[in-house]
Parts: sequence; C-alpha cells; structure tokens
Amino acid sequence: MSQFTELTIALANFDRHLPFFLGWLPKASAFHLKALDVGMGPPGRYGGDRHGRMLRDREFDIAEVSLASYILAKARGAAFTAVPVFPRRLFSANHIYVNARSGIQTPADLRGRRIAIRGWQVSLSVLAKGDLKSRHGVDWRDIDWVVQDAEQVALTDSRLRLNRMPQGTSGAQLLLSGEVDAFIDPKPPRSVLDGQGGVHNLFVDQRRECLDYFQERQCFPAMHLLVIRDDVARSFPELPAYLMHAWDDAQAKTRQIYEDYAYTSMPLGRLAWEQSQRDFGDQLFPAGLQANRDNLEWFIDYLVDQLLLPEPIAVEQLFHASVLRS
Repeated sequence: MSQFTELTIALANFDRHLPFFLGWLPKASAFHLKALDVGMGPPGRYGGDRHGRMLRDREFDIAEVSLASYILAKARGAAFTAVPVFPRRLFSANHIYVNARSGIQTPADLRGRRIAIRGWQVSLSVLAKGDLKSRHGVDWRDIDWVVQDAEQVALTDSRLRLNRMPQGTSGAQLLLSGEVDAFIDPKPPRSVLDGQGGVHNLFVDQRRECLDYFQERQCFPAMHLLVIRDDVARSFPELPAYLMHAWDDAQAKTRQIYEDYAYTSMPLGRLAWEQSQRDFGDQLFPAGLQANRDNLEWFIDYLVDQLLLPEPIAVEQLFHASVLRS
C-alpha cells in the first residue's frame, strides 16, 4: 500500500499546466497530485463546470477557480482557502466585441447600450466593467446588461437589475443578430473572433490597448486562483507552500520548452514567444501575495463598486496563513 495520499487538482489544459498533467513536479513527502483536465466551456477530459463542482459540490481537493466567485464565497464563510497562484490571466480589451451596425467606435459609445455577458460575477465581466469605468469613464450603471448564465454564488444586492437571456441563447448569437450592441466574454466563439456579420473588437488596435494597460497597471490581470478545501489544508499543512513551489517549477519548465521552435504547431511560435517577452517580460504569471497585492486590491474594489461585495475584504483573508509572507 502506498504511503502517499493522492490529491486531486482540477485544472484547465493550458500549456503552463503541462508539468502537472505529466506528473513532472517536485516530490512531496506525504501526497502526490493527480491533475484532472476539467474545463468550463468547452469541457475537458473530466467534464466541465469546474468552478461549480469545487465551490458548490466540493468535488476536488484543489481546483483552479474563478477569482471573483471565490472571493464572494470566502466573504460568506465558505470552507476554502487559497494560495496566491493565478493560472488564468486576461486583458479585458481582448474580450469586448461590438456589432458594426450599432455604430460603436469608442468605449464612450457603450453608454446606454445593451451588452451581453456570461455572468455578472464572471471574473472577466468584473474586470471589463471595472476597466471601462476606471480607464474610460463608462459607468456600468449606464449600460443595459443582458446575462447568459446562472451565477456561481448567488447575488444578494436587490439594487442589481439584470436582464436574463432566454434559455439556450448565447450572447454571441444576440450580438450577431443585433439584439445586443456589444458582447463581453472570456472565451468568444469563432463566429465572433472571425468577425462574422460585421462584428469586431471594440478597440481598433487591441494589441496597443493591452500594452498600454500593462504599462499603466504593471500587471496581467488575474482571473483564476488555486483553491484548497479547508479540510485538505488542515490534513496537509505543507500543501499550500508546496503548490507555490510546484507552480514556480512548472513555469520554469514551460518557459524552457518554448526555446524549441518545434514546440507549437505554429511555424513562428518561437518568434511570437520572443516578442511577448520583449513586450511583457517573462514573469507574467508571478506567484506570491506581494507580487499580486495591488491587482487583488483594485479587483476587490471593482467587486464592491459592482454590488457584489458589501464592503472590501482584506487580501490576507483570502489565503492560507502559511503563505501570507510570499
């Protein structure tokens, strides 16, 4: 009988998670990780609804979970803790699309319009609403929001007035038909990305917009983090620090793999990697509380402004006590 306990960790199948799926991680003394490819949309090998299966059903020992939904659950006393590892990061500018027939040319033109989103508390939705207000002066209260999915953590503020899409309808469909003027989604479908029906990104030069954002904020905004069930953290007190060590080790291996021109199916993938390093450096996914504190604090401010939190929660409350000095 093995002396090691197998702990499940549910992750999306991103390149930076490859060492987790291969079991190519530093050894721990009392446990080993079994990485499960669990998606959201589309599902992974072990299905979808990763956030709900963790926060609602407590199915996994560790999981990559929505930053916004975790903060809301934690503020309400949910029995989870986290480590400051953020596996998914996005720029909101890459995810705001408009219908050309609406005549929208600048963020200011979004005032008074109908915008479809996946969910009010979806981390990318929170980021985009907050960025539109803080960077472009477009208050979310001046927009008519149309929401596609049920929320992971129930909304409690009666001041929120949201429109629900008919069941089986997607925001992309509403955008293409002209029933909404804009669409914000963490993973826009190919019909949107390909510009069908005259759909296009809000920003003429989205690359420049993302670079300007990075230079201003000095961060690639966090969307997901690693969450641990409290009972698992109590049973394995060394686990939080181990996860941070494993993450750093996996990132070093991932960066090394990109040195090979043949790693991706893109003939110029290596050149794109070099350009990314010139633009953003090679530490876009830093672990640790101090490296991510500013990002977390203004994201929490976004949650309060958007009536998702009644008051700010201290950043330290989100993470296991053993990693607060990271």
